Amino acid sequence: MKLKIVTVLSFLFCSLLLSAQQINVSGTVTEEATGEPAIGATVLVKGTTNGTVTDIDGNWSLSNVPGDATLVFSYIGMQSLEEPVNGRNAINVSLREDVHALEEVVVIGYGTARKRDLTGSIASINAEEISNRPSANLLASIQGKVAGVQVVNTGRAGQDPEIRIRGTNSINGFAPLYVVDGLFSDNINYLNPADIESMEILKDPSSLAIFGVRGANGVIIVNTKRARKGETVVNINTSLGFKEVLDRMPMTNAAQFKELYNEQRVNQGQAPFDYTNWTADTDWQDVIFQKGFLSNNNVSITGASEKNRFYLGVGYTSEEGNILHEKYSRLTVNLNSDYSVTDALRFGYQVNASRTLPTDAKGVSAAIKAAPISPVYDNSGKLLHTLPDFQRAQVWNPLIDVETRANHNIGVNHRAAGNIYGEVDFLKHFNFKTTFSMDYAVNESRGLSPIISVYNPDIQGEENLTTSESVSQSKSTLTVAQGDYILTYNNSFGGHNLTATAGVTSNFIEYSSLGGSRSQNLEDIIFSIPSDNVDKWWISSISDKSSNNGSSQYKRFTLSYLVRALYNYENKYLFNASFRRDGASVFRSVGNTWQNFYSFGGGWVLSEEEFMKEQSFIDYLKLKGSWGILGSQNTGGSNYPTYPRLESSGSAIFGDNIITGYSVRYLPQNLSWEETHSWEAGFEINLLQNRLRLEPVYYNKNTMDIIVMLAGMAGAKNSLENLGEIQNKGFELSATWNDKIGNGDFRYSIGANLTTIDNKVISLGRGPEDAIFQANGVARSVEGYPVGHFYGYKVIGVYQNREDVKTYYPNSVGSVAPGDLKFADINGDGKITQDDRTMIGNPTPDLTYGFNIGLNYKNFDLGIDMMGVYGNEIYRTWDDPTYARLNYLTKSMSRWHGEGTSNWEPIIDPSRSINLVNSSYFIEDGSFFRIRNMQLGYTFDKSLLQKLYLRSLRVYANVQNLKTWTRNTGYTPEIGGSALAFGIDGGTYPMPMIYTFGINLTF
Repeated sequence: MKLKIVTVLSFLFCSLLLSAQQINVSGTVTEEATGEPAIGATVLVKGTTNGTVTDIDGNWSLSNVPGDATLVFSYIGMQSLEEPVNGRNAINVSLREDVHALEEVVVIGYGTARKRDLTGSIASINAEEISNRPSANLLASIQGKVAGVQVVNTGRAGQDPEIRIRGTNSINGFAPLYVVDGLFSDNINYLNPADIESMEILKDPSSLAIFGVRGANGVIIVNTKRARKGETVVNINTSLGFKEVLDRMPMTNAAQFKELYNEQRVNQGQAPFDYTNWTADTDWQDVIFQKGFLSNNNVSITGASEKNRFYLGVGYTSEEGNILHEKYSRLTVNLNSDYSVTDALRFGYQVNASRTLPTDAKGVSAAIKAAPISPVYDNSGKLLHTLPDFQRAQVWNPLIDVETRANHNIGVNHRAAGNIYGEVDFLKHFNFKTTFSMDYAVNESRGLSPIISVYNPDIQGEENLTTSESVSQSKSTLTVAQGDYILTYNNSFGGHNLTATAGVTSNFIEYSSLGGSRSQNLEDIIFSIPSDNVDKWWISSISDKSSNNGSSQYKRFTLSYLVRALYNYENKYLFNASFRRDGASVFRSVGNTWQNFYSFGGGWVLSEEEFMKEQSFIDYLKLKGSWGILGSQNTGGSNYPTYPRLESSGSAIFGDNIITGYSVRYLPQNLSWEETHSWEAGFEINLLQNRLRLEPVYYNKNTMDIIVMLAGMAGAKNSLENLGEIQNKGFELSATWNDKIGNGDFRYSIGANLTTIDNKVISLGRGPEDAIFQANGVARSVEGYPVGHFYGYKVIGVYQNREDVKTYYPNSVGSVAPGDLKFADINGDGKITQDDRTMIGNPTPDLTYGFNIGLNYKNFDLGIDMMGVYGNEIYRTWDDPTYARLNYLTKSMSRWHGEGTSNWEPIIDPSRSINLVNSSYFIEDGSFFRIRNMQLGYTFDKSLLQKLYLRSLRVYANVQNLKTWTRNTGYTPEIGGSALAFGIDGGTYPMPMIYTFGINLTF
C-alpha cells in the first residue's frame, strides 16, 4: 500500500515539475506527399498566442514552451496536426494534404477564393511543372494536363502554341483571354516560365462572366512570382540540352523516284527523261536538319524586411532550331516590390520585361518536294545545284532558303508589362485596391532578299534564279493601358460566409504598324546590298524606283462595371453570382455600346450533412452547377466592323477622264457582341481516405449572334449581321490517386483526364446556301455540321478496267479511266456529280486525354506525362503535283499500274485531274498518343547541404516528345489553323525530341 502511494505521489510530482518547466523547442515541417518543406506553416502552442511560422526550409523554433504543452501545426491545404511536447526539444512533423477541407486558395477574376467555395471548373497548374520543362512558352507545358483544354504545339523554337478551351466557339476566333497579374493580354510569350507563381484556367460560366466581352473563349490567369516574408534567398535554375528530329517523312529515294517518274511519263505519253546529269541520291531532309542545342538559365533573388519585400528574377533562353542556322533567344526580367506603410495600407509595383530575337524561320516544304536525283552542290562544292527542269521553276534547292538566305530576316521584339497598386483595409471587413497596369510592345524586323545564283548542268554553268534584290523593313507598336478599382467585403456571421466584390475597370488598346520594301533589278544595280553587313539592310539603301509601303492601325476602349458575390452557409450550401456591364467603342456608332453579362452558380457539399457522417467510404462530395451569358470580343475580322472599307466597283468615262467608282464592301446590320449561353453540371468526390479524387462535368455552350458575312442576293450588297450560332457540348473527367507504400519512403501519384467535344454549327444565317468555304474548298462550315469540317468526294476504290468504268460511272460529269479514283454516289442518282460531295473528315477530335505518373523514392523522383487525341482527321495538301512534279511519298510505290494492283493508290499521272479534286484520298487519321515528357530528379540531403551552406539542391534529366504513335504521314499530327480551317497539313514543321539536363539550387 505504501509503495502505491509513493508511486502516485512521484508521478504527480514529475507531472507538476514538467508542467512548470519552460523549454526551447525546434523542428522541421514537411509535406507528406512530396517531402518538400512546408514554407510559412504556422506552429502555435495550443491555448496561447505563442507561435511562429516556418522558414523557407520548413524550420521553426519556439522558446518558453511548457514541457507538457501541445503544439498545433497548420498549413494552407493541409490537415492541422496536434503534437504533444512531452518535454522534447526537437519535433519534426509531416502534414497530410487536406483534400477534404479543400482550403486551397485559387486566383479568380479580381480576387481569390477557396476552391471549396466555388461552383465551377477551375484548374490549377503547379508552377514546378512549368519551370523545369524545355519550353520557351509556358503554355506548351500544360498540354495533356487539363481536361477541356486542347493545346496544339509546334516544334519551331519560340512559336506560340494554339489553345482551344472546350471547342471552337465562333467562326471569328477561339483564342482565350490571358490575365497576367491582373492585366488583360492576348498572348504571354514574353513571360519566363521560371517566373510563374501560379496558373489557373477558368472554363465554366460562373467564373467567366466577370470578364464580360472577353470571357467566352475561356480565361487563363497567370500570377508571376512575388517576394515572400523571410530571409534573403537566391535561386539558380539552369539547364542545357539538345534536340533532334527523329521522325522523318516517308519520301522516295532516287531509285524509287526514277521508277515512279519513268512510269508517269509513260502514262502521259512523254519521252523518257535523261538522267545523265541527275545521278545523285540525296535525302534532302538529312541535308537541312541539324542537332540543335538549347540552354535555359534563370537566377532569382528575394528578400524582405519588416515592411518591405522584393523579388528580382532574370532569365536567358537560347535555342537552335531543327533546321540549319535557325536560332531563337530571349532575355527576361521580373522585378516587383511590396511595401506596407501600416498593417492596413500597402503599395507595390511589378514589371515583366523581355527582349526577344525570333528565329529566322525556314520551312521544310522544299526538302520534301525536291527530287532526290539532284545533287546538293556542283562539282566544286561551292555553288548550289539547281533542280531538274520538271520542277526547277516551282521548287528551289532547299539550301537556298536554309543556307544562302540564312539569317536574312532580322527581328527584335521588346515588351514590358507591369502595374502599380495601392490597397487599404478599413472597417474591419472591407478592402479597396486600385491598380494601374500597362503593356507596351515594339516589334521590329528587317530583311534582305539577295540575288540567287545556282549551277545548272543543262547550260554547264552558273545562272541567276532571281534578277533583283530587295530590302524590307517593318515596325509595329502595341499599347495597352488598364485601370482597376476594386472594393471587396469579406465577413462571416452566424454560419453565413460572404465575399462580395464590386468595381470599375477600364481598358484601352492602341496598335499601329508601318512597313515598306525597296527593290532593284540586276541591270540597275549600282551598289549591291552586302549579305554580310546587316547595317546596310535598310530601305533607305535602295532608291525609290520600285517601292511598296503599307500601314495599319486601330484604337479600342472598354469601360466596365462589375459585381460578384460568393456565399455559403455552414460551408455546405454554396451560391455564386456575378454581373458585368461592358461599354465598348467598337459598336458605339450603331448604338450598341453597352451589353450585360452575368452568371449564377450553386453547390451542395453533401459530405458535410449529418446523414453522411456514419459512412467512411466517401470523404468529400460536392454537387455543383452553373449557368451564364458570356461575351466574345469578335468583330467579324475587322477592327471597325461598323465602318466597312471601300472597294472598287467599276469605272465611268467623263469626257477624257476615266473615273474609278467605289462602294462599301458590305452593309453592317445593327451589330453587337457575340454571346455564349453556357451551363455545366457535375460533382467532386474524394474516396478511400482522400486517396482517390474524381471530378466529372458535363458542359454545354451555345454561342449566339455570331457575326457572319452574308452574300448579297439578286444584286444586293453583302451584309454583316449577328445571325450565326455554334454549339459545343461534351463531358470532362479528371481523376487523381495519391498514396504511399510502407513507411512512406515510396510515394506515388496517378492522374488522368479526358474530354469529349461535340461541335456543331446551328446556323450561319439563312440556310445551307450560306456555307463558308476555306482553303480552296477543303474546309466547309455549314449548319448541321462541325466547324471547318473537310468537304469533298468519298473514295471507295480505284477503277480497275473499262468495264468497271462503264458500270459505275455512266452519265457522270467529267471523264475517268482505269487507275482513277472511284467516288461514292452519295445522293443515289446513278451518277457522280458535285452533289455527291459530302463531309469526309472532322479536324475537331472526339476525345482528348492525358495521363501523368509521379513516383518518389526517398530523394529520387520520376515524372511521366502522356497525352493524346482521338477521332479527328487531317487533310493533306502539301503533295499537290498540279504545278510541278514533286517527290513522291513511298506509299506511291503501291500505286495502280494495272488491273488488280491497287484499290486505293491511283495511277501516277498528274494530268488525270479527277484524282486531284478534294476527296477522302487526302484524308489521314489525326489520332495520336505521345509520351510528352519524362523527368528523373534527385534532391540532395539537407544534412549535406548545410555543410555547403546551401538550402536545397536538385539535379534532373528530362526528355520531351519521347515517342509518338500516329498514322499520319506528316512530321506531326498536331496541326492548328484558324477558326474556319484547321487540321490541314500544308507541310508542318517537325516536332523534335528534346534532351535536357539541369540543376536547381537555392542558398
